[in-house]
Amino acid sequence: MRILLATVVIAAACAQTVTVQVNGSKPIGPLKPVWSYFGYDEPNYTYMKDGKKLLSDLAALSPVTVHVRAHNLLTTGDGEAALKWGSTNAYTEDAAGKPVYDWTIADRIFDTYLERRMKPLVEIGFMPQALSVKPEPYRHHWDPAKPYGDIYTGWAYPPKDYGKWGELVYQWARHCAEKYGRAEAASWFWEVWNEPNIGYWKGTPEEYHKLYDYAAEGLKRALPEARIGGPHSTGPGDDKAGKFLGDFLEHVVRGKNYATGKTGSPLDYIGFHAKGRPRVVEGRVQMGSQYQLRSIHRGFEIAASFPELKHLPIIIGESDPEGCAACSVRFNPQNGYRNGTMYSSYTAAMFARKHDLAARQL
Repeated sequence: MRILLATVVIAAACAQTVTVQVNGSKPIGPLKPVWSYFGYDEPNYTYMKDGKKLLSDLAALSPVTVHVRAHNLLTTGDGEAALKWGSTNAYTEDAAGKPVYDWTIADRIFDTYLERRMKPLVEIGFMPQALSVKPEPYRHHWDPAKPYGDIYTGWAYPPKDYGKWGELVYQWARHCAEKYGRAEAASWFWEVWNEPNIGYWKGTPEEYHKLYDYAAEGLKRALPEARIGGPHSTGPGDDKAGKFLGDFLEHVVRGKNYATGKTGSPLDYIGFHAKGRPRVVEGRVQMGSQYQLRSIHRGFEIAASFPELKHLPIIIGESDPEGCAACSVRFNPQNGYRNGTMYSSYTAAMFARKHDLAARQL
């Protein structure tokens, strides 16, 4: 079966016929539902009424298991939900500097997922206030009228003690294995931080490698079969961001492990983010899909340049038309695409292209 589609495009002074041929008799292969991942910044909305309803709807829509990723799972605070903010108070210290662990809020978040047969993509971050090398200011009160950079406060800094950081991850993973069962916790994906190549990480790339090594060592010490990956950097289509991803992969393959002193670090999947760049041109929104596709293409290319990692899955941990989910249309008119069918059409088109790029490069 061959289908011929003809579209007539009429311009002001001329007409042009475009013919599109679709060969329906030649199968490409199964369409894998790689889009069953969702994420958000504010983890404390998870167990509220509307949060539970939305998660239930997402789980019901998907023919396969849905994975959910949230920021701020280790951020210090009282659990108040706010824009671009969340907290679990998982780690504090007593007057003598001894760690105090409290998994109450983190458990509420994971319980909500598991009750809906979802699985967490566990983001190990951000930095607890008691561990941050720059603990003040810590809590931000951002709104869309303020500069986006105002969100990067004390939670974005490296730990003052990497040993305590690694032990925090160990204690968390051990707790999850005990509460939910080793097999369940091992079936999750774990990642270290979010977009450490931009303001979310106030350390150097090398300090991120150290952060990753200590986190991976702690996780694997508690749960050797757990799957950990990274760096979940963003925009590898840009040269600097591409270098960050490549340097991280070089470190995990051939670098000296900061936690163990051995060569290389555990890596069970490769993660990066890809965003589009919409803008208003002559009163209309142009989506800028080329920027997102360029990042995906370059990310795949960098991953494929390491033969040692050829067998690993790749998770595009954030794959969005643009990178400012909390920004309002009032201050960012190009984000008006969200209020119509352009959003869904763009997303469907992008997933088809992702499959094409993966088939071509991986």
